[in-house]
Amino acid sequence: MLWAGEPVSPAPLDRRGLFKALAATAVFMAAGPLTPLPAEATSALGNWNTQTLEAFADTLIPGQRRYTGDLPIAGAVTGPGAVQAGAIQVLTSPQLPLAPWLAGIAGLLDARALAWAATHLLLLPPTWPAFVGLPFSHRTALVTGLFDPDDPDRPIWQVMALLVGLAFDAAGHQTTTTALANGHPGLAWIGFPAPDADGLWRFPQHSYNRPLADLHPRTTASGSPE
Repeated sequence: MLWAGEPVSPAPLDRRGLFKALAATAVFMAAGPLTPLPAEATSALGNWNTQTLEAFADTLIPGQRRYTGDLPIAGAVTGPGAVQAGAIQVLTSPQLPLAPWLAGIAGLLDARALAWAATHLLLLPPTWPAFVGLPFSHRTALVTGLFDPDDPDRPIWQVMALLVGLAFDAAGHQTTTTALANGHPGLAWIGFPAPDADGLWRFPQHSYNRPLADLHPRTTASGSPE
């Protein structure tokens, strides 16, 4: 195996601190739209780490390449994926306590990729992070194993996967109305409906084609019980 490039993990991760950050992140995820950092601020993560995290997001929700030679996105499918939908913007949101740990998480993922490449006799390109250099089928197999119940770092990958899904399925770094107005690729791809003219969503077609219950006479105008 041949590989050269930036160090994969300059120091061991403080897993106790990271797991605390993951728990706090899970709480913040329910608080509403996240505030994305400006592009120049997200660059502090570094291209190397950003590419690794992009490749991880693209493995979970693949998309088409943004340009020729776009190796972090494997181009396994046509149409937008998690990266185009803002996965990095969600992961680096200053509201999440996860941001300081992202470089370490990327390094951990690259270390896993190096071990994978060694055991599968794969040659990795020297100018890209190890995980980015893996063929898509191997990325997928590696990431599948990260969620094994016996994997000690499983909570890391579970929260990361939730955030990637939040970017694509819910445009977690924008309000829904803003995301739809801007043509968010994830919401467009899943066919999320536009609001009514007043900006509110109403669903006259019930999932069972009938109301599940009559409105209680003491329900307030806001929909709460009196």
